[in-house]
Amino acid sequence: MRVMLRAHFDTAAANEGIKSGALPQALKKLMDTVKPESAYFGLQEGVRSCWLVFDVQDSTQMPSVTWELFQFNAEIEVGPVMTAEGMAKALGALQSS
Repeated sequence: MRVMLRAHFDTAAANEGIKSGALPQALKKLMDTVKPESAYFGLQEGVRSCWLVFDVQDSTQMPSVTWELFQFNAEIEVGPVMTAEGMAKALGALQSS
């Protein structure tokens, strides 16, 4: 299933992680693990944030995927998402029911 992970990083914890190199290492490990189809980094609600879209085979993968981010006091949300083609297919199925 395709999901989007959104993480907001605590400013003080992220600053320390940048200085120590821990944040870049954690993000690289996360990217290497999930191999996202897209990844974006920026500010949201005034804090450093990231958005990753990737596939998961099983929800039991999520604790290990998010583990590294919690050291930066990240607020994390993960939810299912779909492409425009997927949405068209879903809406088409609704119309025919």
